[in-house]
Amino acid sequence: MITPAVPEIIEEEIESAVDSRNEALPALRELGPPDLVHLVKQSIKSGNKQSGVYHHVTGIDASSSASLAAYVNTITYNPNDKSSKVVSGLYCCYNAFSRVDMRVDVKIPGGVESYCIDERGDKRVASDALWMETFLCGVLRAYAYADDGSGESIKKIIGVRRFDPITSTEMEHKFLDAAERLFFKGPQLGSEPEVQVPNNVSNHLTTGLINYIHTTGRYTSGINLFEKLRSRDMEVSSLLARVMLSADEEVQAVRLLHDAIAKLPMDYSLLDCQATFCQGKGRLDWALECAKRGVTAAPSEFATWAKLAEVYVALEQWDLALLTLNSCPMFTYQEKDLPRMPEAARILLPVLPESMLDEIDEVSGTYDEVHPSLRKLHAAGYKGTFLKAYSILTEVTAKIGWDQLLRVRSQVFVMEEEYRSEKQTTSTTRTSHPNASTTALRGTPSPGITSANSDGHPDGDAYSHLDDEDTLNEKQSSPTNSPDSATIADKSIEKPEHTITSEVVKSGNDDSPDAAKANSKYTQFHNKRLCERWLDNHFMVLYEDLRIYTIWRTDMARAQSESSDYRKSAEEWEILGGLAERLHHFPEAVEAYQACLRVKFSPKAMKGVLKMYELQGRSGEMLQVLIRLITWQYRWYSEFSPRLLRTIRKLIETEGAVKVRSIVQATSLPQPVLDLTHRYVELCVAFRSNGTEA
Repeated sequence: MITPAVPEIIEEEIESAVDSRNEALPALRELGPPDLVHLVKQSIKSGNKQSGVYHHVTGIDASSSASLAAYVNTITYNPNDKSSKVVSGLYCCYNAFSRVDMRVDVKIPGGVESYCIDERGDKRVASDALWMETFLCGVLRAYAYADDGSGESIKKIIGVRRFDPITSTEMEHKFLDAAERLFFKGPQLGSEPEVQVPNNVSNHLTTGLINYIHTTGRYTSGINLFEKLRSRDMEVSSLLARVMLSADEEVQAVRLLHDAIAKLPMDYSLLDCQATFCQGKGRLDWALECAKRGVTAAPSEFATWAKLAEVYVALEQWDLALLTLNSCPMFTYQEKDLPRMPEAARILLPVLPESMLDEIDEVSGTYDEVHPSLRKLHAAGYKGTFLKAYSILTEVTAKIGWDQLLRVRSQVFVMEEEYRSEKQTTSTTRTSHPNASTTALRGTPSPGITSANSDGHPDGDAYSHLDDEDTLNEKQSSPTNSPDSATIADKSIEKPEHTITSEVVKSGNDDSPDAAKANSKYTQFHNKRLCERWLDNHFMVLYEDLRIYTIWRTDMARAQSESSDYRKSAEEWEILGGLAERLHHFPEAVEAYQACLRVKFSPKAMKGVLKMYELQGRSGEMLQVLIRLITWQYRWYSEFSPRLLRTIRKLIETEGAVKVRSIVQATSLPQPVLDLTHRYVELCVAFRSNGTEA
């Protein structure tokens, strides 16, 4: 069995990584960071000289101290390091249920000691109950920190070995048994950023379970689990219905939803599942009623409002879609519990020989030049609820166009000019004092809107570059670049004026009697709403996305008409591909990704091309892409990607395991590289996926 290479991060001071982990324990909020493996090496020539090295890992069986000690023993021998030997190893695995860090201390030679450290740093005994919780947390972390194939998760934390936590049906039984025992403790683990209050059906445990079931296709196991849990709590019916629908058992799922909603008519998870099903069947009128009831049942949850907005978009009721989007409760985005390690003395990132492929090898020390205007695209940094809301807004734009979107916006929201003109006619004697509201009226956003720490937006002024003609006109020196590109974009993309936000109306300057009299005379606004600041900011960011996109397409068209080359760096092509994908221009996104791959390998671009092949059903091309993505994953110490495994499983269901193996084997690439992809096929065979019977 091929395993990823072992990265080594060498400490400046021995055990400084362990000390940093100890200090971070009280601040951990959810599932915790990846497991930490710390080794102490001693020089063979100089017996007194010791050094500390470490790496992170996910997917190791943490059901007992023996399994963790076994992992430490597998990495004590390094054939490439003959100048030192490992004298001790420490494995740290976080238990998010009991908020303790499980430790296994291995002495070489010597014994094994297991214990746990609580948030205060006190040492406690590691019981069997704690180990069961730790095992379940380890599996959930393996899925939470897994890469989706784009390389984004791999780039966040350096030196993480990612293993598949469940490679057999025996491990699956162990996982589902632990999940059943601890299911109703799931809310303690927290939830996805779109969920405000974790509950029994919306938390990291249920997210991990659904992810596992969809990845492996083990729908029967999932149905059996949720059937047993449903007998204890009717709320679990929403999870059971979702799995049944994925397993193409629609009749049973519909009956289940009917019976469950009859008993729990205000359960928003059930209503959301029903709305999604009706929407998929084209019964938008039914979906609308379910979505409305969902909002009534959980008005403080983002998901219910987002679902209602999606239904209005499908119904082409653009004004109601914008009003619903404006009502969405937005939550501050919080990153996962990423490890914060001290600065390393050195970092060794060895390459697994089996993963060597010239096509994907990256040239170290080279950096692509990126135009400043592409660096300033703030939408690329949206996460959580802000990302979902932006996706809905761009979907509306893709369907009706920017100009029509601005017209609908002015019909439903109070615009700045009409607010000012009405206010001037009713209160001409009042003076304006500089405060947050008057600053907002001039177009300067609140720091809370653009701070990455507050809601997931990138740092910086979101509006500062919108009028920066010099930046947008400074194109890279190329015969295809036109000095009029930004001007053409200006004429074709109208810059939106600001709306009036609720903060302005509620400002301190509106507390006087004159202001009250003025507000009472705003009769022309009685059918309009005040736009939320975050949504107003989304319009400005969308304007910039559209503007840069228009410049790009204009330059491309001009270059084609002049039969000249249109040159960009690989990273610029990757950014343009992401821009087009955000704006729902998928053919243009694929075009940019393919241009990026012609310059340099990029997992993000390759994944974008994979989406196109999936939509077109081109199995051979999909496997060619998957081989390279899997090899790149192994190159960076990851043998497990749920997204790639699910894609291969679906291919096997369509084409059959024998045909998939034959196509992979017929590829003119080194055999060790092909064996990496064969391992994913073997996993599907082990789980008896559809198409593996032969």
